[in-house]
Amino acid sequence: MLDIGEEAPDFELSDQNGEAVALSDYRGQRVVLYFYPRANTEGCTTQACSFRDNWDSYEDLDIAVLGVSDDTVSDLKKFEEDHDLPVTFLSDEDGEVSTLYESYGEKKMFGNTFDGVFRNTYVIDEEGTIELAYEGVDPEEHAETILADLNLD
Repeated sequence: MLDIGEEAPDFELSDQNGEAVALSDYRGQRVVLYFYPRANTEGCTTQACSFRDNWDSYEDLDIAVLGVSDDTVSDLKKFEEDHDLPVTFLSDEDGEVSTLYESYGEKKMFGNTFDGVFRNTYVIDEEGTIELAYEGVDPEEHAETILADLNLD
C-alpha cells in the first residue's frame, strides 16, 4: 500500500463510456479511488451497491468515487447498467495503474494462481495527497466506513 501523506500518482484510464479520465481531473475535490477484482461478481457488486446506496452522502460532501478493475470498458458499462451505479468505473486491463497503487499482483483462488486486482482503497484529498488507505476491505461496510473515518458528517 502507498502511504498516507504521499502524493497520489496521476494516471489516465478509460471509463465505462470509453472516455479518458485522469486523476488530475479531480484536483480540488476529494476522491475515493477504489480497486476491486471483477465487475458483476458477488463481492464487487456488493461493494459498488454500497457506494450507490450512500451516494447522496458522497455527493453532499463533493467526493468523487472512482472504481478501478482490469475489466474491459464494455464489461464496466454492463456493470453500471445492471445495477444502476453512479460510480465512475475505470478500465485498467493491463493492471498498470493498479500496480502503481500496489493493488495488483499474484492471487490464488480455487487452487489456481493468477494476476489480478486487490480490493484496496485510497482516499485522496483536494491537493492530490493520500489521506486514508485501506487494504483488503469489507465490500459490504466499506462506503459507510470511509464516511465515518472522514468524520465529515
